[in-house]
Amino acid sequence: MGRFGVTVVRWHEDSFGGAEVRGYGVRDMKRLLFCILAASTLTSAAQDTEKSATLDEVTVKGARTILKVDGQWIYPTKQQIENSTNGYSLLAKLNLPHIRVDEAMNSITALTNLGIVQVRINDIIASREDLQTLDMQGVDHIELIESPGVRYGEGVAYIIDIKVKKPISGYAVGTQLTNALTAVNGNESLFGKINYGRSEFAFSYGLDYHNFKGAEYNEWAAYELESGDISSIHRYSRNKRSRNLSHNAQLTYSLSDSNYVFQAKLSGSSDIQPNKSEELRIKNEEFAAAIPSAGGTPEGNSSLFTLHSSFKTSSPSLDLYYHQDFHRHQSLTANVVGTYIKTTGITENNEGADYRYHTDGKTHSLWSEAVYENQLKPFTVSTGAQYGQRYGHNRYQGDADAVNDMRTSSLYLFSQLKGHLGKLSFMGGLGASRRYYRQGDAAQDYWFFRPKFTVSYPLTNGLKVKYDFEISQHTSQIALVSNVSIKQNAMETILGNPDIHPNRVVSHQLKLSYSTPRFTSELQGYYRLNPHCNMEKYIRQDDHFYQTQNNADNECNFFYVDSYNQWEIIPEKLTATVYGGIYRFFNYGENYTHTYTSFNGGCSLQAYLGRWTLGAYADNGWNFMEGEHRGHQAPAWFITCNYRMNNAFSISLYAQHPFSQHPLTNKTEVISRYVQKDISQHHRDYGNMLTLKLSYSLDRGRKYRDIQRTMNHKDSETGILTK
Repeated sequence: MGRFGVTVVRWHEDSFGGAEVRGYGVRDMKRLLFCILAASTLTSAAQDTEKSATLDEVTVKGARTILKVDGQWIYPTKQQIENSTNGYSLLAKLNLPHIRVDEAMNSITALTNLGIVQVRINDIIASREDLQTLDMQGVDHIELIESPGVRYGEGVAYIIDIKVKKPISGYAVGTQLTNALTAVNGNESLFGKINYGRSEFAFSYGLDYHNFKGAEYNEWAAYELESGDISSIHRYSRNKRSRNLSHNAQLTYSLSDSNYVFQAKLSGSSDIQPNKSEELRIKNEEFAAAIPSAGGTPEGNSSLFTLHSSFKTSSPSLDLYYHQDFHRHQSLTANVVGTYIKTTGITENNEGADYRYHTDGKTHSLWSEAVYENQLKPFTVSTGAQYGQRYGHNRYQGDADAVNDMRTSSLYLFSQLKGHLGKLSFMGGLGASRRYYRQGDAAQDYWFFRPKFTVSYPLTNGLKVKYDFEISQHTSQIALVSNVSIKQNAMETILGNPDIHPNRVVSHQLKLSYSTPRFTSELQGYYRLNPHCNMEKYIRQDDHFYQTQNNADNECNFFYVDSYNQWEIIPEKLTATVYGGIYRFFNYGENYTHTYTSFNGGCSLQAYLGRWTLGAYADNGWNFMEGEHRGHQAPAWFITCNYRMNNAFSISLYAQHPFSQHPLTNKTEVISRYVQKDISQHHRDYGNMLTLKLSYSLDRGRKYRDIQRTMNHKDSETGILTK
């Protein structure tokens, strides 16, 4: 199945979205937040009016949003830039369409789940550290690309390109300390940059950690046995725990002039998930009688089992980037990235019988790109190539005994034309990709072509219509095409399938946009077809159930109609955003048909009161259905408050999931012919979470020129199949 999600459920990694979550009382909470913020904002605005002039005399100097053929350019206000502590903070204030930015958790999510959100700085992929250390004084504008061309590869739904001026002198140092006050969760970072002549030296270090407790897990499962009988099992845990510790460091050297940029970045990361022990109780009379309790005396018809796991991943990466301008309107860009990933882990599950295995994985990858661009009039020509090589050696020892050696290579060629003919704007391109894959006796070698075009036409002043068409391909995650099987519990096992092949994805989008200096509105319809796609399938054998994936005659389609609206109620003081839409899913598997209709929407308020910035955001997540899973991406609601004491120091407070003590953070359903499941998880530490962030930055002698380019294309996929 095509990847439509950013967050994925582990037992079904090619899903539309993450595990399902449903919040309670969200509608009432939204109304309350709106009233509180509106009242405080209007009161402050009235006071400002008495001191200066009436609000009717406020002048809006031109539109801050400019519609383009592939998206829009957004020019942040002075207040937005001054009251933003980093890149996440700035993007959160812009309320970008169909994108959720959680600045407390440093996350960016595509709510339509059409693919990933790719953030760039001056057209080059940016890491989280790049966003946390973004030079706010140099920010010029943000380019939101909602219809990425063939230049950007596949599986990308939105691109956020932050355009930043190039510093040529001075230095900057700073730190950000982010810690939850109600739970053990934090992110501490330190950075420094110094510019001398044409050179820049920069470093950054980040420490992330969390220790979440009090999660309640419930799983109601029904298995249809070969005899026709139904075996019902209730798995539950009352105090699950999640711990993680990660280190991230970057060293960067940049050499630039008015017409070229060379940059070298050495980065390293270490992610540790220490030993996690969970107690899981099973309620089922026949099941409990047949399988003795592994952890203690049974309670009634329940048995106690334990789950243990620990993982550690380390990954150094070297990124070399070069950009050269020729004759003002021509340019050449080259990028080479080498990444090494080492993963070790232990997993143990004694439900039914002792099941323990150790994983040891090593991955080497090399990725390169070269792009030539010629800015002619009235169009721009772009052409280039991407090439990648990857070798993965993953060994599973113990009850999951297997050695998985996998070699893949990819070649992607593309050419694109972008411009305008009178009032008509257009973008058209063709990509051709060759993928090679070998694992043991299984091998695949294939070519695929990717045509894409977009046309846009202004109907009246501020009103524009746009149509977008694309044929692309989806390639399954490496772990899913491995030849490894992992036991999940006494009844289920996950099977990798080396014979999965890529599938074609066809999409159509029609959008009507209206924009004024204070109001922006979009109405769009989207339709996606996925013939012969990769979808899940449950196999029953000897009363055991194997979850795998295949292509067969599957088809998974969906369409939606939604609207996005943003209104600057009081210019540069109060902004409101409301969006929502109806989504319809069609899943035609090898032996099943499932359909589903859902509503997805949200709203936000942003108020600027001098040195104070107040915000409120709420959405209902993402209701979706793919294959035999019906799920819901976690809904979000939070309040933010930022106070800028001076140009160097600011304090921010975030209230996440207020008015909820045990928010529902995961919910999904399985509706297979043989397996029926209802899984949910509440989390105590996520409820009423308060997070405090202290930001300090000091700069001296900073002067700017041209555009600074940074990059980050390091590999992150280990290929390890997990439960």
